[in-house]
Amino acid sequence: MYGWLWRHLPGPAAVRALTLAVAAVAVLAACFLWVFPAVAPFMPFNETTVGE
Repeated sequence: MYGWLWRHLPGPAAVRALTLAVAAVAVLAACFLWVFPAVAPFMPFNETTVGE
């Protein structure tokens, strides 16, 4: 997958690396801002009650 991305990005290696870094930061930000909060209520480790 990374090889495919590297081959299909335009420009020299420095521009490709910067583009991939920006894309990685954008994906990480999207996960923390929208995906993880949407999934959190359905995760089992939110139930922290011990005993009955």
